[in-house]
Amino acid sequence: MQNAGLGLILLIVAGAMNGSFTLPMKYTKLWKWENTWLAWTIFALFVLPLVVTHLTLPQASEVYHSGDSTGPILTVAAWGAGWGISQIFFGLAVDAIGIALAFSVILGLAAACGSLVPLLTQHADKIFSAGGLGVIAGVALVIVGVGVCAVAGRKREAALNTGPQAGKASIGLGLVFCVISGVGSAFVNFGLIAGKPLQTASVALGGSPMWAPNAAWLPLMLAGGVPNLVYCIYLLTKNKTRGHFGQSKTTSHWLLAFVMAFFWFASTLMYGMASVYLGEWGPILAWPLFMSLIVITASLHGIRTGEWQGAGKAPLRIQLAGVGVLIVAVIVLQQAGKWVS
Repeated sequence: MQNAGLGLILLIVAGAMNGSFTLPMKYTKLWKWENTWLAWTIFALFVLPLVVTHLTLPQASEVYHSGDSTGPILTVAAWGAGWGISQIFFGLAVDAIGIALAFSVILGLAAACGSLVPLLTQHADKIFSAGGLGVIAGVALVIVGVGVCAVAGRKREAALNTGPQAGKASIGLGLVFCVISGVGSAFVNFGLIAGKPLQTASVALGGSPMWAPNAAWLPLMLAGGVPNLVYCIYLLTKNKTRGHFGQSKTTSHWLLAFVMAFFWFASTLMYGMASVYLGEWGPILAWPLFMSLIVITASLHGIRTGEWQGAGKAPLRIQLAGVGVLIVAVIVLQQAGKWVS
């Protein structure tokens, strides 16, 4: 079922959607972060996975109740729970060192771990092949590009005075949070790989190979949703913001949270489909491509919505240079896909 061209198109759309999914948060002004994130969690990690799995995998019940499925389900759920916990540390990292540096360090680590670990564990004999070296080069470019964007973001924060405030966690502790979140973010890819037996069982029972990754996404999302749910409820209690849900004129906020969830979950589905179309090395190639396209999209949205106004020309030029490196990374990784096919 390999189709590299279709896989790349799906990744481009997925990256654009994932890099855009937080935009509606700009308009949920009557809610605090935890209100919006709780609504997003309910839709993205519970409602949509259950509904989509039911619609696309009628044989899901047979897959999950087969004798050999317990181990893979528990493994996938464990990766999902780890990913869910890492999202808590993402919030702590942003609070400690600012959005730009936290976002860049976390995605850079996620891209490296999510691609190189499967390469080393599943294709160790191909590391020094043209394809293996191409993947390593592409991931290195992703890390460089994200690092350049981090520098631009820090300069922007300094110019606009929007960096972390006094009284927050130290820079060192913030970077520890970033490492935990960055490594944990790669657990999504590890969970998809660990769910391969579930995908195989789905196809064997008559399911479409295109939708087979959904067999892994369901336990991963449900398990990942629990830590997010618990953390949001904790913040709602701590900050006394539960009452914000009952405010007038917040019906639109629920719709915006659903739009966020739709964009995020749809991008995840398309990432899974793209990994199938890219063949045996799909998750290794698709993951850094996905991370690059997310950063590129988020950067362009930031420029379009005026986030760089008032920061001066130098930070924006650095940001555009980082985006340029990421575009080169996409080209290198796409070429690496041809070398391994």
